[in-house]
Amino acid sequence: MEVVMPVFNDGITATARPEGTGIVTTDVLIVGSGPAGSSASLFLSNQGIPNIMITKYRWTAHTPRAHITNQRTMEVLRDAGIEGQVLAEATPHELMGDTVYCESLAGEEIGRRPTWGTRPDRRADYELASPSMPCDIPQTLLEPIMVKNAAMRGTQVQFSTEYLSHTQDADGVSVQVLNRLTGHEYTIRAKYLIGADGARSKVAADIELPMEGLMDIDGSMNITFKADLTHLVKHRPSILYWVFNPGSNIGGLGAGLIRMVRPWNEWLICWGFDINGEPPVLDNAEAIRIIRKLVGVADLDVEILGYSLWGNNEQWATHLQKGRVFCAGDAIHKHPPSHGLGSNTSIQDSYNLAWKLAAVIRGQAGPELLDTYSTERAPVAKQIVNRANQSSRDYKPIFDALGVTDAATDEEFTQKLQLRKENSPEGAARRAALRAALDAKDYEFNAQGTEIGQFYESTAVVTDGGERPARTEDELLHHQKSTFPGLRLPHAWLGNAKSKCSTHDIAKGTGFTIFTGITGQAWADAAVNVAARLGIELKAVVIGEGQEVQDLYGDWLRQREVEEDGVILVRPDKHIGWRAHSMVQDPKAALTAVLAEILSVGLEDCDLAEEAEAVLAPAGLGR
Repeated sequence: MEVVMPVFNDGITATARPEGTGIVTTDVLIVGSGPAGSSASLFLSNQGIPNIMITKYRWTAHTPRAHITNQRTMEVLRDAGIEGQVLAEATPHELMGDTVYCESLAGEEIGRRPTWGTRPDRRADYELASPSMPCDIPQTLLEPIMVKNAAMRGTQVQFSTEYLSHTQDADGVSVQVLNRLTGHEYTIRAKYLIGADGARSKVAADIELPMEGLMDIDGSMNITFKADLTHLVKHRPSILYWVFNPGSNIGGLGAGLIRMVRPWNEWLICWGFDINGEPPVLDNAEAIRIIRKLVGVADLDVEILGYSLWGNNEQWATHLQKGRVFCAGDAIHKHPPSHGLGSNTSIQDSYNLAWKLAAVIRGQAGPELLDTYSTERAPVAKQIVNRANQSSRDYKPIFDALGVTDAATDEEFTQKLQLRKENSPEGAARRAALRAALDAKDYEFNAQGTEIGQFYESTAVVTDGGERPARTEDELLHHQKSTFPGLRLPHAWLGNAKSKCSTHDIAKGTGFTIFTGITGQAWADAAVNVAARLGIELKAVVIGEGQEVQDLYGDWLRQREVEEDGVILVRPDKHIGWRAHSMVQDPKAALTAVLAEILSVGLEDCDLAEEAEAVLAPAGLGR
């Protein structure tokens, strides 16, 4: 469902207004226009919150970098109203994998594995889990879409503007910035500051975010180029072709990589180097040599677009904020591109933070709500850094099965690659080990649970005191379909005779939503009063026969885990905030108490005390 958002014509009025000489004011200042920064500005503008986004660069990303866009991120972009724009520019899901393993692109194939849910059994998992499917869109195309829509909806975007420093006080943050074109320094005064300025974030350094792990543990190089490789790949479409070639066991990614940027004539090669030695000298001639080596065509016609050296990292922040300053994206989780978790997690960081900032700025929530950003997202940062690095390490069993792990020379590496073909017991054992190692890469390339299975525990989630349901499937490969508070809202198709939409389409990112059944009408009636009392957006959806919204396939009935007269409260970021298994004595008091707890606002009314205690005490909450 494509959502049409309002366009703010008066950008200055909507986002920033001079206040005295050389001072600009806004509600939120965002440093960085990458996935975290551009999405934060988009989400805040969708919330109607004035914001300015600055970047020291003249434009958005100039290299493809991030590209795999997973289901959870596509859901977020769907909610932001830009899913259709993204899909129009993206390589569609059906072309994303078979992921191919080979000696070279033109050489012998070692094996392949359907990935990103393209195998029939996993495709069902993906389609049942979400209204959105993964796609592949280079960062060079995704960032401009987010920046454009943010600017159309109210964000003031300032390119060639560099963050210098900041000071914060009880009322806001004063940020010193530099116009890199004029050399003029000036101050932007904001209520809050978001540092989305990358893996070497100056904002994160200035607030001394605590970090664990190491930077620059392995060396990699990127080479972007154009070459028509249709004849080598169209029959086995994929976005990733992994090449086991002499030298591929050096560097952080585990093997050489030929990555499709645009089918089938724009590409990126990733190749390793020993970061502890002298860095390689890259020029056009060396880049062409590496490309032809991995493609396996000695006279390949190549147009070099660019090349760079970079380090693989394994570092994350254990706390994400200090006072009125927050960090998001690569500033708080630094890892190799394995698994495609970087931009996805960055966008999801901003999705978590934006609604909380909006609620506090509007006066709907207490400042304590902002503390839950770190509580909820810091564990995710650690998890994905560890997972991405483990995905790189999981190439070792493939090297072991091929027998090339300890190859001392390029010639020995090439010779040992042939061991897998031997007509011998050892050859059979290698082939079996190789297949097992390739299949184990599902933990990188079919890991739906890792991608959409985030679980939040914080004061912005109210449970009934029970335990999270036990898992019956591998939690990395399969996501948990449950309405247990803290988990993502399950997807189900709902509608009527005229239309169909997902639960994710009904629950909007600008406010709270409750779902109930026909016998739970009292919850919907109460929601009107509660919304007015707390000054929030609270949408009530009654699902059932004869209602505007019906359970078309019975999927909601099978997933809701509460009685028809129970209720499920969904936060603006589509995570379950609370649920009641059945009707309570005073639904108005219960909803008010729960939302007050989530939003960190006080309730002094004695008429709510009894119901609030009944709802909050089992979860160990209450004021």
